[in-house]
Amino acid sequence: MRGLLDTSIVIADGVTLLPDEAAISAATLAELHFGVHLAKTDAARRARVRRLSEIESRFDPLPVDAGVARSYGALAHIMASAGRRPRRRAMDLLIAATAHAHGVPLFTRDATDFAGLDDEVDVRVV
Repeated sequence: MRGLLDTSIVIADGVTLLPDEAAISAATLAELHFGVHLAKTDAARRARVRRLSEIESRFDPLPVDAGVARSYGALAHIMASAGRRPRRRAMDLLIAATAHAHGVPLFTRDATDFAGLDDEVDVRVV
């Protein structure tokens, strides 16, 4: 089985039922780098840097390329048509668009981030 891991998965401990072959989006790396800068203490920052380093060594992230951009536009339109604000969910949408463009399920801990995209993205909550 293949799949894309949402940021909520890569920062969680003890997550099970993940695909044997998994990838992450470059958008997840962006969120993780931002998280390092948001740390309120030096200890928290060190822990986040350590986790980020582990993730960067395990995964070669899928880029936000032209195919992902096309998927992003379509998914953002779906979200906007449902009355949601796609700009507030830009990073979540980029991650969903990465899964959509590559035709793989998206594994997350928070399905609400991807509400309304069920017909387009196979979102699996673990």
